[in-house]
Amino acid sequence: MNSNEDFSLVTQNGEVSPVSPVSPLEKIRQEIAKYKMAFEQLVVEHKELAKAKDEQLDMAEKFRKRSTILKDELREEEEEQTQRMDNEKEKMSALQEEESRLQVEVEKMEQELRCIDTLNHQLKQQTQVSTAVPEKKVVFTGDVALGSGAGASSFDLKAHIVYPMEGGTALVTFEDEEVAQNIMRMQQHEIQLGDCIIRLKAEPVQFLMPSRIEMDTHVCPRRILVSNLPKKADEQILMDKLELHFHKKKNGGGEVDSVDMLHDSGNVVITFVEDNVAKGLTDTEYHEVEIEKKKKYRLRVTPFVNGEITNLQTRVSVSQRTVLLTGIPDIMDPENLQDSLEIHFQKESNGGGEVDAFIYNPLGHSTLALFKEDPPKSQ
Repeated sequence: MNSNEDFSLVTQNGEVSPVSPVSPLEKIRQEIAKYKMAFEQLVVEHKELAKAKDEQLDMAEKFRKRSTILKDELREEEEEQTQRMDNEKEKMSALQEEESRLQVEVEKMEQELRCIDTLNHQLKQQTQVSTAVPEKKVVFTGDVALGSGAGASSFDLKAHIVYPMEGGTALVTFEDEEVAQNIMRMQQHEIQLGDCIIRLKAEPVQFLMPSRIEMDTHVCPRRILVSNLPKKADEQILMDKLELHFHKKKNGGGEVDSVDMLHDSGNVVITFVEDNVAKGLTDTEYHEVEIEKKKKYRLRVTPFVNGEITNLQTRVSVSQRTVLLTGIPDIMDPENLQDSLEIHFQKESNGGGEVDAFIYNPLGHSTLALFKEDPPKSQ
């Protein structure tokens, strides 16, 4: 066949369609052009991917640096918080050690007296010391008999005893002392409660009371005692306002080391870093301090007196009108049982009499009964 002959295509309809001949070189050129375009497209896409990769790497690096900064800030904040907690623990430990010195001899009656209020003292000694006494009554764990030696100062104390009650016991206080003594002399008591009979034992209530206390005292050069505080003020706000006021030099204050609330007396102790601040404030004594917004209070500032017990003598004291009932079983509702016991001991036929106070502590419970000084009967 001659290669120079023309070619034609026959369609399905039988028509002849002429085809232009394409040389092999032209086909190769067309293929090269097609692959060149594909390559150029791949180059463009590669550049876009490389750019996107660089942006992602840059963003990842920024996040890594930010994460490192946040971790460092968090670590520093945790260290500061730990340091603040350690400082507060040291302050609390120092106060607890100071209070524990006043309870050395009281540990002899640990089983009888689990909770005893801290001793508060109203001193009338020298001029500087006398101003340190807050203008309020002072409570103590019992009556104290002080000696009358030459030059000795004295002050009165009132009993304020916290008595831990065991489960299954009751305390009954009669108006007449003779009734209480009669109940204790009978010792064993049978009480009818519906169809049941319970047997109780009546015992005296005994306390270990101080009979003589001797103390060495001195005025603390870095502390002041703030009294006459508003009763309804929020404790934290009150302490913040006091610290802010006495921190300012224009108010006669200085750098404050700590502010502590004495919950038993309602007064506040402020400790300064320097020694010379407290003396100037106590010499002024009364200070106008803004506790609430645009409302000032006239507070009393007095020296803080440190005391150390040098001699403590004790004696056993028995309550004359209060009787301890033991061996009470848990057989009915506590409130109904208390009412039944109180009614029983009010009846003269059972050896009882008029009841002044009654408290029942069921089995499995713990209760702290408060004993105060028994006032003398009016004639």
